[in-house]
Amino acid sequence: MLRAIIVSPDKELGGSLEDLFFELGQIGVTRNLERYPTALELTRVMRAHAPHVIFVGIADLPKAMELIREVEAAYPGVQFVAIHRVCEQPVLLELMRAGIREFLAPPFIRQSVQELSVRLREGAERKPPSVDSTDMVFAFLPSKAGVGASTIALNTACALSRAPKTSVLLADFDLNCGMQRFMLRLDHAYSLVDAVEHASNMDENLWPQLVASIDSLDVLHSGRMNPGFRAEPAQIRHLMEFVRRNYRAACIDLSGNMEKYSIEVMHESKRIFLVCTPEIPSLHLAREKCTYLQSLDLGDRISVLLNRTQRRSVISPEQVEKLLGLPVHMSFPNDYVGVHKALTEGRHVRPSCELGKQFTKLAQSLFEKPERPADKQKRFVEYFSILPARYSLFGKKQAT
Repeated sequence: MLRAIIVSPDKELGGSLEDLFFELGQIGVTRNLERYPTALELTRVMRAHAPHVIFVGIADLPKAMELIREVEAAYPGVQFVAIHRVCEQPVLLELMRAGIREFLAPPFIRQSVQELSVRLREGAERKPPSVDSTDMVFAFLPSKAGVGASTIALNTACALSRAPKTSVLLADFDLNCGMQRFMLRLDHAYSLVDAVEHASNMDENLWPQLVASIDSLDVLHSGRMNPGFRAEPAQIRHLMEFVRRNYRAACIDLSGNMEKYSIEVMHESKRIFLVCTPEIPSLHLAREKCTYLQSLDLGDRISVLLNRTQRRSVISPEQVEKLLGLPVHMSFPNDYVGVHKALTEGRHVRPSCELGKQFTKLAQSLFEKPERPADKQKRFVEYFSILPARYSLFGKKQAT
């Protein structure tokens, strides 16, 4: 279905056209503006709705033409239909000079509107509208509960938001044990559940009510524990499309339970950061999830983040790479005191500490074009789940 916006100071004219579109079911009106928007309002509306076509009332022709020029310059491919109560030849000529070929005037005849819908659909197929959209969506997936994925997601999002002109969203998709609300001491009434339920009709007025803003970071927390709630794939896609159009980057905190909606989020993500610690249970489950994600054709998006490393760790990053068959993108030192202090204060880790510098480094790396990793190992170590029986952690094969 084509998405449309109506801009008409003539409230009755715009309303009757919207009612007809609803009856015909070929064009969905996502916004009906009863006045010509300012440049800022227009930007917000376009990012929120990404329309295929705009029906423009020409009661005030200069303002209507200014709106058309602004949209054509910033969002090529969007189609226009002029609407007015009377059909005047001089006005039609001016519209034609501006490239507007479609005009509707009451009474709206169903057959004519249906034919118009077909022409608009064909036009959208030939030249789809172009609305800026980011690909910087990053999913943080824990290998198991308690490995610190939420902490990394939070601090990475904060580090990204400190970059100039970078709007960032941190969204907590863990509906079982979401931690972002607790970690940031948020008392915001709305949550991810509200965003998902309104995903299909999300607009520039509703969204600011759903997110909590902390400096330059917007946070969509998961709300109270709600394990029974399930999001449909279409709802996730609508929500992610909205996020892509309205933010430079988004960090998505996942539960690790591999729900269907989490899989959908990972399909929408540029990279999947698999967070694990240098411990056998964590690495075992990390490998299991790698294998599963590869079966979903998501293997090339996985980057390993090794958390809570120590200088004399029993398992080194090199051994983790060998066991997982993937390079470790970045390691984070164990800083229990720093993380504990941040939690008690409801904020991010200090950027000046060693751990904070690693978060900044990770954020900076996300703006860079990733290098193609060398194919160090074409298959995983077999039977990692029964590791002690055949392999040592130091790579020496044990006798059987």
